[in-house]
Amino acid sequence: MPVERTYSLVMTTSPPPITTTGQLRASGHTYRPVRVELRENLLSALAEGSDPWPGIHGFDTTVIPQLERALLAGHDVVLLGERGQGKTRLLRSLSGLLDEWSPVIAGSELGEHPFHPVTPGSVRRASELGDDLPVSWRHRAERYVEKLATPDTSVADLIGDVDPMKVAEGRSLGDPETIHFGLVPRSHRGIVAINELPDLAERIQVSLLNVMEERDIQIRGYVLRLDLDVLVVATANPEDYTNRGRIITPLQDRFGAEIRTHYPQTIEEEVAVIRQEADLVADVPEHLLEVLARFTRNLRESDAVDQRAGVSARFAIAGAETIAAAALHRATRQHEGVGVARPVDLETAVDVLGGKIEFETGEEGRERAVLEHLLRTAVADTARAHLRGIDAGALVEALHDGATVMTGEQVPAAEVLAAMPILGESDLYDQVAERLGAQTPGERAGALELLLEALYLERRISKDHADGETVYG
Repeated sequence: MPVERTYSLVMTTSPPPITTTGQLRASGHTYRPVRVELRENLLSALAEGSDPWPGIHGFDTTVIPQLERALLAGHDVVLLGERGQGKTRLLRSLSGLLDEWSPVIAGSELGEHPFHPVTPGSVRRASELGDDLPVSWRHRAERYVEKLATPDTSVADLIGDVDPMKVAEGRSLGDPETIHFGLVPRSHRGIVAINELPDLAERIQVSLLNVMEERDIQIRGYVLRLDLDVLVVATANPEDYTNRGRIITPLQDRFGAEIRTHYPQTIEEEVAVIRQEADLVADVPEHLLEVLARFTRNLRESDAVDQRAGVSARFAIAGAETIAAAALHRATRQHEGVGVARPVDLETAVDVLGGKIEFETGEEGRERAVLEHLLRTAVADTARAHLRGIDAGALVEALHDGATVMTGEQVPAAEVLAAMPILGESDLYDQVAERLGAQTPGERAGALELLLEALYLERRISKDHADGETVYG
């Protein structure tokens, strides 16, 4: 039985008790370039059947195989996709393929391997101290560096510049030790990720050409040959990639792999992303997450929405957090104890999420109507998926005979349940609760609200709004 390998950024073990290069050599440790390290660790994970991509949903048969092939080939990678597709999360998971602990020359500015120093200062120390060269250890989390590309990013930020303080100390400008290294050299023996690469000014992108091809850097006319060992990965939005900004052709050519990402392709994958990423302050039943997932997918397919901008997975995540907050607010004010989200809370999501969607030019003034229509469609589809085959005729008849059920954002679950008409021998309410896995009063009230809303959308009963309350009859 293979041992499950844990790919986590959380420290799971202590660093080895090795403090000198001589001890490191005696332990049998061998030097591996970062691309070889990634390749061999990925192959080990695949052979063992463990998951090197925890928390990544919906990419199993599309993006992940392409990324794995790129890593096995030792390629730098750029991920192209609309906002909120999980590009950054996928890049961050790469660090899980690094060794948990990696030896470095203690005190070295670039974290060089004791067997392979690259800066003049470290080469000199290694020559002078030999096996007494001190060793410290870096965790895999420290070997992943991320930079958000912004228009004000400079060459000094990414590559480095001459440090005037070091020149003032008496060194000459041509001395390599006058250099203050930037982000990319400091990522030596690790992974550097650049988010929104097209937002980098073109002249700044040029500074990356040598890093990605010759693996050296040039600063203010001085050629400093450093055998940099770094994997460069980046993200880009295709819309920015072609319009607002672009990746210059020479830099684009240096990326060995360009991989297109996408939004979750199934409802189950969308719900899994919401459940994993949302920080919920109250209980949100699974069928409400499904409504939000369907709502999000409806927006991605709507002609009224600008699909070039995309509809981020963060839309549904924020929606889930909003309805959970609404449930907590109600539970606190009405002294319900545990907050449980109900379908009535979905309207609060529409109130606050509209600004996250970019509509087509001709839809001015209709944004709210579009959102409400697509939400109703999502509720109806979810109700059909879970309540198909249930005979609600007894409830419809009771409401036609004059019974009413009032609910609302501040109406407690107990009042909703008490207002439901008595149906004699019918076990309709129990059937609905069983279908939706509702057990607590809050969950049962939410399940019955979904049934009432579905009957309204089928035009079998009526619904009136007044002062934050909804009356079905």
